[in-house]
Amino acid sequence: MLCNDQTPETGERGIPCVIAFSCGVILLYQLTVLPPHPWLFLAMFVLAGTAVLHKVTILRRLCQWVALLILGLAWASWHADARLSERLPGELEGARLVVSGYVCDLPQTGSFDSLRFSFCVSRWHDRDERANVQSLPRKIRLSWYGRDGKTLPGPLLKLDVVLKRPHGTLNSEGFRYENWLFRHGYRATGTVRAVTKDATVNCGWHCRYHRWHQWVAATAHQRFSQARQYPLIASLLIGNRGDLTDQHWQTLRATGTIHLVAISGLHLGLVAIGAGLIARRLALAAPARWGGERARRRAGFVLVLAACLFYALVAGFSVPTQRALIMVVVGGWYLLLAQEVSVWRPYAVALFLVLVLDPFAPLDQGFWLSFGAVAVLIMVFSGRMGSPGWLKGLVLAQLAVFAGLWPLLAGLGQSQPVAGLLANLLAIPWVSFVCMPVLFVGAFLVLLSGGAFTGWVISVFDLVLGLLMDWLVWVETLATPVAALTPTASPALLAMLAGVVLLLLRYPDRHFRLMAAGLIGVWMLVSTGADQSPSNPTIDRPEIRLWDVGQGLSVLVRVGNKVLVYDTGPELRGVFSAVESTLIPNLRALAVRKIDHLVLSHGDSDHAGGLEQLTTTLAVGLISGGEPEVVADKLGGNSVFGVAACPTENVRWQGLSFEFWHSNSEQSGNDASCVLRIHHAESSTDVWLTGDISRRVEAEMLGSGGVAWFDQVVENRVVLAPHHGSKTSSSAAWVNALNADRVIYTAGYRHRFGHPHPDVVDRYRAAGVPTLNTACSGEIVITLGRDGPEISELRHSAPFWIGGRGLTRDQCNSP
Repeated sequence: MLCNDQTPETGERGIPCVIAFSCGVILLYQLTVLPPHPWLFLAMFVLAGTAVLHKVTILRRLCQWVALLILGLAWASWHADARLSERLPGELEGARLVVSGYVCDLPQTGSFDSLRFSFCVSRWHDRDERANVQSLPRKIRLSWYGRDGKTLPGPLLKLDVVLKRPHGTLNSEGFRYENWLFRHGYRATGTVRAVTKDATVNCGWHCRYHRWHQWVAATAHQRFSQARQYPLIASLLIGNRGDLTDQHWQTLRATGTIHLVAISGLHLGLVAIGAGLIARRLALAAPARWGGERARRRAGFVLVLAACLFYALVAGFSVPTQRALIMVVVGGWYLLLAQEVSVWRPYAVALFLVLVLDPFAPLDQGFWLSFGAVAVLIMVFSGRMGSPGWLKGLVLAQLAVFAGLWPLLAGLGQSQPVAGLLANLLAIPWVSFVCMPVLFVGAFLVLLSGGAFTGWVISVFDLVLGLLMDWLVWVETLATPVAALTPTASPALLAMLAGVVLLLLRYPDRHFRLMAAGLIGVWMLVSTGADQSPSNPTIDRPEIRLWDVGQGLSVLVRVGNKVLVYDTGPELRGVFSAVESTLIPNLRALAVRKIDHLVLSHGDSDHAGGLEQLTTTLAVGLISGGEPEVVADKLGGNSVFGVAACPTENVRWQGLSFEFWHSNSEQSGNDASCVLRIHHAESSTDVWLTGDISRRVEAEMLGSGGVAWFDQVVENRVVLAPHHGSKTSSSAAWVNALNADRVIYTAGYRHRFGHPHPDVVDRYRAAGVPTLNTACSGEIVITLGRDGPEISELRHSAPFWIGGRGLTRDQCNSP
């Protein structure tokens, strides 16, 4: 048995073994290729045998740890391989399919009056004619558009659907939809075309649970939907966050309190404490002859476990809830045993169980934040001779978690709202000791009375939750001028670490505590000030980044410490913004704080989305574009400089020249696009950014009143295909005169517009021009040096589960 030489007093030797196994699981998600798990299991057995036979203690333990690391890697690889084996064949993408199954989550309304839900497939109709059912996805993510206000007729359904493989934008930073799909087991996404009931679906225990949970959600909606704070009631009682509004999310994000509406360790811990108190009262009231102390402890633990499990099931048994349940159960078990073991032992056991039961957990930010917060609290409060008191303990815990999690948040690319320290100081105890008890008691009162006290209960719910939201809104307003602590706020990191170290010291001297609080305060102020500095870092070689923003365009150009951004990608207000999901995270990761020149080719929403957010987040110098009036309207008055027309004079930045061109005849729409030629003399390279011009403007550029760019001899010419490769652009005359060395399409994967058009693809191919597509390549980086442009595609370093990048160019370019 591995790690069988641990000391029985503390079990410290078992902790490195758990760490080794955990590192193996985590290591898998850093790989670009999925390792074969059979060979990993074989290697593990060989090392385990070596560890058993070896007589040298150090080498034996080293073999043990390496064997457990490989075991963790093999365990995660086995599960990942099983998940990836479910694959929608390419020939079924875009085809109308018929599936039967059941709804396996709570449906939520989306944009354009859509209904979004998870669907667990039990039958693929006509599967023998289509594909092997064993390899087809068992869980898919669907959106039902054009439903005209209709709801699903029941949990057991037969659906006509159009599906595609999991796919999302791929950039160095920012949200990756495909990561989220893989983590949650969705192996296809699509839209619903027709819905009917299907009573023939075999409903097993998993299906029955989801039916029951949907009934719970419907009952809660029936009883409490009249409450003003119903979105918070549904979130805290049954884990349904679908009714939270954009304003709710904005306030929760700004105050760092999203964790309050996600059923996690805080909520299950409160249930455990309440059940434990009830169990203690029952044990004290029971006759002495009813078992001994140990039997009563076990009975109390069973009651706590049952209460936590019931609440977890009511709350939807989501991934964070399952993780919290494991941690609460393990912690409760060690308290029940009342043994003198290392405080880290239950922590390690919980970590081990979470990764064994859910090897995909490291893909969740919540996994890292949960275990990180618990680790910080253990370091702060373990080993103390006495209790610090509830008020001092609360403040100390908030300071420690706020400071201790900041490096972890920075590593995850997240900011730390300064307002979170103040907001959580009151919000956490209010939710813990007021809101949750009131919600539990009120819900049981309504349930037991048959709804007789619903009106009174709703009034109380609105009161306690309304006070919570009033506090959070006030903190949000108060902290609006204060920036969040971003991952680039590293100059004061040492001060923060010193403060945490002082907080961890066991000395009771209050001067140490004051020094710690002072250092953390200095860290916050310096970090906030550093983040607002408008200077950009200097790079050695010019760089052009084409971000993958789906059906749209956004390009970053950097030379020295100068930054130009050409277009900002698409935006669907209230739904999606490339600025929020892609531009801002990537600019922050590159430490870019000022955009010297922002060029908007024209005013379409897929090229000029999210301007308000971008101009309020970063310093922006000159703004120009092909449709200045349209762009100015989108800015909403945020730009103090106004919006200039497409420049007529060339600009030169440290060896890189920018030449602009605009049609003389077209002043609005796609053909008004401001075209930009970037020339690097040292490498004799041109990069053309063409916006959405059509054949008519292409002909104008080729004519006598056009530009001389075509006649200038360069060794390397890289061109972004006009209008994403639309059939209305890239005429044969343009392609032939262009004589490009590389053409790049910036299009969405299997988008309804069908870009790039097959005729356009064929024209470039016939001219012998190699092509790239951000839908396949992800983010594309062009680095300009003496030896010419170096073009890199992010897909080559993407994780192994980013399956869409394994398609051929023809498959990716097909509509």
